[in-house]
Amino acid sequence: MAFEFNDNKPIYIQIVDILKIKIISGELEAGSKLRSVRDLALDFEVNPNTMQRALSELERENLMYSQRTSGRFVTDDIDTIVHLREEMARIEIAELYSMLIKLGYKKEELTQIILRNLKEME
Repeated sequence: MAFEFNDNKPIYIQIVDILKIKIISGELEAGSKLRSVRDLALDFEVNPNTMQRALSELERENLMYSQRTSGRFVTDDIDTIVHLREEMARIEIAELYSMLIKLGYKKEELTQIILRNLKEME
């Protein structure tokens, strides 16, 4: 599973972002055990130190935890996952809002254009 990383931000942060999406979407289920750092590093085609740094960041954000003899697990705190999902949605909406304003849309037009496009996507 090859990932394409860009130069805009550090690779470990890009891995954090990818894993957050996997947690939010349920691809990595709450409470599930992760594969070893070495195996994940092979999947992402990165150095194990880079993967360890990404996983440590996810632990710092309480999205993962380690058990000394058992390995590393996705948080089983559903509230944390729901909060992350809402926060990521808020960030994406803010970026969309900013872009649409730059394109010349008025604040009052945004709801209409978004609803119209959502209907077309169905």
